[in-house]
Amino acid sequence: MRMTIDIDCTPEEARRLFGMPDISSVNDMIVEEMNRKARENLDSLADPERLVDQWMNVGGKGFEQFQQMMQSMSASATTPPKDKK
Repeated sequence: MRMTIDIDCTPEEARRLFGMPDISSVNDMIVEEMNRKARENLDSLADPERLVDQWMNVGGKGFEQFQQMMQSMSASATTPPKDKK
């Protein structure tokens, strides 16, 4: 036997029905913080030189980390395995 139940409710009513916590205040706090940070960094978006400089700093660090990872992997690959006795 197959039964189908259609429940017509709002997202708020569904949240309450399933006993999920109300995190709207946390969401509002996160959105406000993201808006604040976006407003603080708005001047860097208007200055292309400063924006590219920030990208290069992040990119350079990432590239250095990638190089270090590749060096350590190649060093471990060339090291002969120890005899298991």
